[in-house]
Amino acid sequence: MPGFVHLHVHSSYSLLEGALTIARLAELAKADRQPALALTDTDNMFGALEFSDKMAGAGIQPIIGCALALEFSDQDSGARSGTGPMPGRPRIVLLAARESGYRSLMRLNSRAFLETEPNEQPHLKLAWLDGESDGLIALTGGPGGPLDAALLGGQDQLANGRCEALLRLFGDRLYVELQRHGTTAERTAEPMHAGSRSLPATNRCLRAGKITRLMMR
Repeated sequence: MPGFVHLHVHSSYSLLEGALTIARLAELAKADRQPALALTDTDNMFGALEFSDKMAGAGIQPIIGCALALEFSDQDSGARSGTGPMPGRPRIVLLAARESGYRSLMRLNSRAFLETEPNEQPHLKLAWLDGESDGLIALTGGPGGPLDAALLGGQDQLANGRCEALLRLFGDRLYVELQRHGTTAERTAEPMHAGSRSLPATNRCLRAGKITRLMMR
């Protein structure tokens, strides 16, 4: 049976977020006997070719993805600009499940840069995912994602609305992402996901078994 697989991994192509080279990631994954590994650098797919080559050479299934900021248009301008109570845009993780998903991921990544105002950080608009989600798997992003950000801000209904929007787009390819690096935000958000009665969309996702535990070991 397949063992543990990292599905949210940053390499040195994620500036200020990752320090490991792709060659080193291949070594570590092989030593850990991981059958597959996902590369989900922030806002870019620069490492996709190198990652595919080195993982395949190490006998590991490469999974190409990307961590992208997503605008839901459900916050005021102050929150979106980073001055409100819920700063910045939350990030989700998109993974290519097949070739069509990889092509969608490339288009979405390009739009995040080409169709964003010069004074703003690259991001997607929710509407851009219409027609582009069929070949993609979505993770909710953990503490930096749209559900956890809303829950930690005490905005349960906002979290529920966002979950409903993502479920409409991805259906059973949407996974609630739990990370365990020992941070306060992670410890606070996990019981909210598991026990909240005010989030029917999130609970529907959880009851269907749509939960992936991403733990740094």
